Amino acid sequence: MTERIPSSGTSPATAAAGQDDRPPPARLAYDWHTWKEIAHLLANLPVALFGFTYVMTALFTSLGLTITVIGFPLLAAALMGARLLGRMERARARALLGVRVDEPSRLPLRGAGGLLQWLWMSLKDPVGWRTVLYESIRLPWGVLTFTITLTSLFVLWPVLPFVARGLANADRAMVRALLSPSDELERRIAELESDRGVVVDTAAADLRRIERDLHDGAQARLVNLAMGLGLAKEKVLEDPDAAAAMVEEAHGEVKLALQELRDLARGIHPAVLTDRGLDAALSAVSSRCTVPVKVTVDLPARPAAAIEGIAYFTVSELLQNVSKHSAARSASVDVWRTNDRLLIQVWDDGRGGASLDGGTGMKGLAERLDAVDGLFVLESPEGGPTTVTAELPWRNRTDASGADNR
Repeated sequence: MTERIPSSGTSPATAAAGQDDRPPPARLAYDWHTWKEIAHLLANLPVALFGFTYVMTALFTSLGLTITVIGFPLLAAALMGARLLGRMERARARALLGVRVDEPSRLPLRGAGGLLQWLWMSLKDPVGWRTVLYESIRLPWGVLTFTITLTSLFVLWPVLPFVARGLANADRAMVRALLSPSDELERRIAELESDRGVVVDTAAADLRRIERDLHDGAQARLVNLAMGLGLAKEKVLEDPDAAAAMVEEAHGEVKLALQELRDLARGIHPAVLTDRGLDAALSAVSSRCTVPVKVTVDLPARPAAAIEGIAYFTVSELLQNVSKHSAARSASVDVWRTNDRLLIQVWDDGRGGASLDGGTGMKGLAERLDAVDGLFVLESPEGGPTTVTAELPWRNRTDASGADNR
């Protein structure tokens, strides 16, 4: 079983645009796809007339008023309206032509620092300008397709499916060329927005876990300790032996609370990782695994602290899964660098059958790695062995002054 979470690239809908959305071959008999194509071609004229009128009116009015203070805001509003036209055209193409195109990313207007920045972002919006170009050339094309389709419907109806397919394919090409998020930067922005949501959710979940551990663990023990010491203080004169026993019990509570605080601090960021790096930190975490683990770390230098921390917690989570679920007799951890990637491979000879949706935390690990441009590959056939390969982008470590510490 192989599960792979890609770190970046074209979305599945966009990747399949030229394959999965192809209609069946045209036939003499009119099928459902042919009728939808005919409906699209007949609707081209009224839709194109509306779009052309909007673009010409809004564009030339706002351009003519750029000599005044309201010209550029009107032009920005016109481009935002063009975005809405493009969204409607994409919806029509998806419904009638079966064209799978992603929606372009929204303009980050909420993060704009002021009116001038909002204005500049709207005026340089490539999606709005491409939609303006699309609507400008659609009117003559709409007249042509409407005339040919309507005439063929009465005169050339035996070959109309083939005529409609040719005209519809030209429409599909226009939509993909001018209305799809073809710019790699747009796709990257959308992907980073999604990854940012994953990072925020993960950080919130970690904060809730730390709060819960403090409340249910060390805090509860310290409350019991304070109550026990208060009772011992009251009995120290009346019953010294009972007070001494209470103090002894409180001393044990202090040790347990300190151990819980150490475990919690290790779960946030272990001191050995900061002081000695991945090799020592992974050796320490592997020693707590119930399965013998061989650790091999071959790194020319220490990566950035954030990458180092993600690598540590990835291995820690995987070794916990090995302890709890694998029934393995041995395991290994290998960490090395290849070009600008940090690679991690965790192997065990257990029973296998692990998956991203098996409730073992694999899916969460994959999402965390994906949020930092990482890669997560799981190979776990039934009967084993299980091999997990993780990739992280390599970033050089910098010292406190910001210098590159290679």
